[in-house]
Parts: sequence; C-alpha cells; structure tokens
Amino acid sequence: MSRSPTDALRVRLRALLSATRFTQFASVGLVGATVDNLVLVTLVELTVLGPVAAKVIAWEFAIAVIFAINERWTFASHGTSSARALGRRFLRSNTVRLGGLFVSLSVLALLVYGFGVWYLAANLVGMGIGFFVNYTCESLYTWKVHQG
Repeated sequence: MSRSPTDALRVRLRALLSATRFTQFASVGLVGATVDNLVLVTLVELTVLGPVAAKVIAWEFAIAVIFAINERWTFASHGTSSARALGRRFLRSNTVRLGGLFVSLSVLALLVYGFGVWYLAANLVGMGIGFFVNYTCESLYTWKVHQG
C-alpha cells in the first residue's frame, strides 16, 4: 500500500522533529564547527591559503569527524553496519553536505569580500545557516530516519 504525498510528508516531518536527534545533531555540529574553525584559522594564518580555499579543506576535515560521531551516536540505530553501507552513507553525507558547504562558502565570501566582515565571524554565520540544510538532508537522505 503506497502512502499519499501528504502522508509521506507527515512521516518525514515527524522524523525531523525528534528533539533528541536534533539536539544530538546540533551537539555534533558544535564539535564539527570547532574542528572546522581550528583548521580554517590554522590554514589561513600559517599558509598562503585565503579564507575560501582554506574553508574547503577545513570543511572536509570537519565532515569526516561529524560523520563518524553521527554514525556512532546520533543515527546509530539507522542503517546497516556493513562496510559497503557505511561507505555509501559517507559518500551520501559528503554529497548532501555540499549543499551546506555551498551555503557556508557563499555567506563567507559575501560577508568577507562584500562587507569586510572578519573571516571567522563570517564562517560562523555561514555554518549556522547551512546547519538546517544539513540536518534535513542528513536525516532524510543519508540515514533515512523516516524509514525506521
């Protein structure tokens, strides 16, 4: 029996509204933000990289840390534990988070180059905006919480 589009939307919204999962995701996001910012500052201050190029590298470091913690804690009860399934989830997570990276980079570039905002402050604003894109897509696409 197939669900109506309204029922499918309701199931997905209910899955997204888990206070526990949202809080865990946000906590993991804070760890990721810390990693992202530490790597960003290190690369900008100690190399010849500018803020945007450094952000791309910092982003991937943070994504790997975030994925590992989310896999073991936030979404531990979702998905199978085979190496193949884990690899697919990691690739989906990176793909999904490209949207969040695009948001973060766009905000970073706009604030730094358009308004002269300090790169670290601009990065935090961009990460905050990208958070909601990431939470929705990671929950529904990477770990498919609405199916469990």
